[in-house]
Amino acid sequence: MTRHAGHPDPLSVGDTVILMDRKGRRFMFELEAGGDYHFHRGIVRHDDLIGQPEGCTVTSTMSAALTAVRPTTTDWTLKAPRGAQVVYPKDQAMVVTLGDVVPGAVVVEAGAGSGALTCALLRAVGSEGRVISFERREEHADVARANVTRRMGGQPGNWELRVGDLADGLADLRCDRLVLDMLEPWAHLDAAASAVHPGGLLIAYTPTITQVMRLREAMDADPRWGLTQTSETLLRTWHVDGLAVRPDHRMVAHTAFLTTARRMVPPPPPEPVDADAVVADPGPRRLP
Repeated sequence: MTRHAGHPDPLSVGDTVILMDRKGRRFMFELEAGGDYHFHRGIVRHDDLIGQPEGCTVTSTMSAALTAVRPTTTDWTLKAPRGAQVVYPKDQAMVVTLGDVVPGAVVVEAGAGSGALTCALLRAVGSEGRVISFERREEHADVARANVTRRMGGQPGNWELRVGDLADGLADLRCDRLVLDMLEPWAHLDAAASAVHPGGLLIAYTPTITQVMRLREAMDADPRWGLTQTSETLLRTWHVDGLAVRPDHRMVAHTAFLTTARRMVPPPPPEPVDADAVVADPGPRRLP
């Protein structure tokens, strides 16, 4: 069982916890009976945390005071092991929202990366939905599988991870949403149009504007895609200390562009005109 942040149960064996020091540094590990966590400020005994309420304070052997909480989605994303670059929380939120990823939806994702976005998609579709992830590289798939299993408390029954190229598997799939986090998403638009139900959405996550230009050009030339939009999300936190209020010196600025498009049904071509049935225009008539 994976207990979410703020779960009413006390911290328990098997829980993943975050320790935060006074400088805001975060250390994530799993609680074990009789275990120890070693870091630069000494040792924290797991038994000192087990049975305590979330948000408690524990002291290391070097007298460092640390706050213990269960990790949030942001903590999991930033602290979990990585194989490929992760999709940051601000972009996860926009993929789920702008992509209208809803409970019960069938979502195809390529590629799986380190599994951060996969977890967000699984939580959004709920137990009645389904997520199918493609990952070309075996080593990245191993990291994604481990992270998702740990984050979700076991491999979800509604998640399928396929090691291979999207082009080889998309033709046999039908889905409500298609998320493309890959180098050349435009190369898959034809297969995507066959896989995504009419009215469904394609969501492309691309780091560079040149990728956006190639993708939008290909979408504009294909009448099966419409209502296309591109955006980026910037996150700026603020320092608030009494009357000292200012933006933080650092912000999470550009990470990637997000392009969404709806699967459309092109109008039928106009019927050919029978030249023999066309009556010549007699021109303007004159009154007698």
